Amino acid sequence: MQSATHDGEEEAQTGAGRVLVPGITAPSTVACLRSLHPRDVYTVVGSESRTTPGSVSTYCDRFVTLPDPSEDIEAYGETLLALADRLSLDTIIPVREEDVYALAANKDAFAEIVGTPWPDLDTLEQVQDRVRLFAAAERAGIDMPETRLLDEWDDWSRETIIKPRYTVAAPTYLGADAGQSDIGSTVYHEPGTPPTLLEDLEWGHVPLVQEYVPDSREFGFFALYDHGEPVATFQHCQKRGYKYSGGPSAYRESTAIPELEEAGLALLDELEWHGLAMVEFLRDPETGTFKLMEINPRFWSSLPFTVQAGVDFPHYYWQLATAGTVDVDPSYDVGIGGHLLRGEACYLHSVLADDYPLVERPAFAQALRDVATSLVREPRFDYAVADDLGPFVQDGATFLRTAVAEQVRTLFPKATRTQTSPVTPAPIAETDGGPPSAGHETEGERPLEDQTGQ
Repeated sequence: MQSATHDGEEEAQTGAGRVLVPGITAPSTVACLRSLHPRDVYTVVGSESRTTPGSVSTYCDRFVTLPDPSEDIEAYGETLLALADRLSLDTIIPVREEDVYALAANKDAFAEIVGTPWPDLDTLEQVQDRVRLFAAAERAGIDMPETRLLDEWDDWSRETIIKPRYTVAAPTYLGADAGQSDIGSTVYHEPGTPPTLLEDLEWGHVPLVQEYVPDSREFGFFALYDHGEPVATFQHCQKRGYKYSGGPSAYRESTAIPELEEAGLALLDELEWHGLAMVEFLRDPETGTFKLMEINPRFWSSLPFTVQAGVDFPHYYWQLATAGTVDVDPSYDVGIGGHLLRGEACYLHSVLADDYPLVERPAFAQALRDVATSLVREPRFDYAVADDLGPFVQDGATFLRTAVAEQVRTLFPKATRTQTSPVTPAPIAETDGGPPSAGHETEGERPLEDQTGQ
């Protein structure tokens, strides 16, 4: 079994308890630290990369190096289990798909050591396997785009997207060689030509085909459940993504839409859910109905904004894990907005540089005015806060370094190409946690985009 590398000497147990938060590039890790550390919770950040923004947060008590879950997710789970025992943790917080899979797959063993406010593996499979998810949605009476397995779809005259069936490359879904499999990313397929994607994409499984919903906005319903009962909820609408066509969240506003809440609750109730969930919908522009995209069974990348709006999910999660009950104020600020500055920069770059035939490109002057106006009107930021600037600086440095590297690859493709990639249709972006819109690679698959799990 792989072992975690521990930085610094073992410290005595102090304060209200101990929590491990996996360190990723999305702001969700830092939001958890900023919520729990001031409550006297000893915070441990664990990651395969020391450059994760959470490692330099004022609110991080300790950093440990963990194995990369994308390389061996079973070893990752075993390491988390050993670490929970060694550090006397009270719970672990999932912030990406690999985290919650590893926790669910070992839930019985974890339950002997820590609080486990996450689903068991069978329940999780109903979310991470989109075929099972849409079956549950149908039972719950939730609207969804028409969706079938690729080898069952025969109408290629329509605008469609092709997306992975599974949300994580794990043995339960892809077999023993899951670590060597490419889970794939959502792509747009031009109507009129049957694809040869099974051969071209090499995804390791038969993906899904789904009718395209022409709306770049994403509506999120967020919840914490306690064995089938909702204890805290929140909503937002993503106004801008990394791309003018959509993508991970750059700017979003809090909402309170009864129909959205009804749909989110109905689906999670059907699943008898336990733990965190972000239920993602797109709104059909013709009918106004909310259509299900997916569920992210862990914290979402825009978590800092959720907390700023008045719903402190990390604290509620901690209470559920350690006390079994949650003291929740159900109200939150509606109609306010918040930004990821890196995402806003990507959005403006997209307006200048990208071309998506399905989405009308905004005029750059208007886009710039929209961003500037909202920055002044709604000065809430995921990373940039006065008393904890380290994560903002670290995130910015990583962003600039990655941007420069990508520009070099663009300018000198022959010098930087290491392998030949198959030609695939123009890809689709993932939003804050995952629903598709016409853009590019999914969240977590490129350093320039949020990772969560994202």
